[in-house]
Amino acid sequence: MSSKPWNDWYHLTAHTYGTWLYGDRRGWRTRHHREHVEGDYRHPPAPGTFEDKLAQSRNLMKRSPVYVSVPARILVVGVVVEKFQTDGIELLAASMTRDHLHVLVRVPDHNPREWMGRAKKHSSHILREKNLKPEGSLWGVRCKVDPVKDRSHQINIVGYIRDHRDEGGATWIFTNPKVFAPRVE
Repeated sequence: MSSKPWNDWYHLTAHTYGTWLYGDRRGWRTRHHREHVEGDYRHPPAPGTFEDKLAQSRNLMKRSPVYVSVPARILVVGVVVEKFQTDGIELLAASMTRDHLHVLVRVPDHNPREWMGRAKKHSSHILREKNLKPEGSLWGVRCKVDPVKDRSHQINIVGYIRDHRDEGGATWIFTNPKVFAPRVE
């Protein structure tokens, strides 16, 4: 994490297994930035730049990437929201698309990965109980943590997460606390 968050708020993003790999055309980062990689999802690296890394990442995978069905997305959002609330973590927004989860949470102990890990684990157990979970693990390792800079940034993140409904994501927003099904598929 690069900076202290405004009022303890964090934007967390988690991906399902195998859906964003080293060498991905959308850009990628090595852990602790051990290797400098030009580009990101807004300004991706030149096509073919990291094909060898992507091929190696795919070869290391033990199974196919995991994509979440619409009924499972709706369930994941509800379960994740409930888990954060049960754990006493304040939440403003959550969204689950076919391959990634976004949450905007206040974490006073500044250990957001711990709380996201608990929510991911809980959602996996519930999906397994409902026979909606694929074989193997649902989630990729860790999550991305972005500290919120200020109130304006927080408001922008809520809108960004809400807009995932138009991209096939199930969403939950604090102003109308129910899970909304995706608008498009």
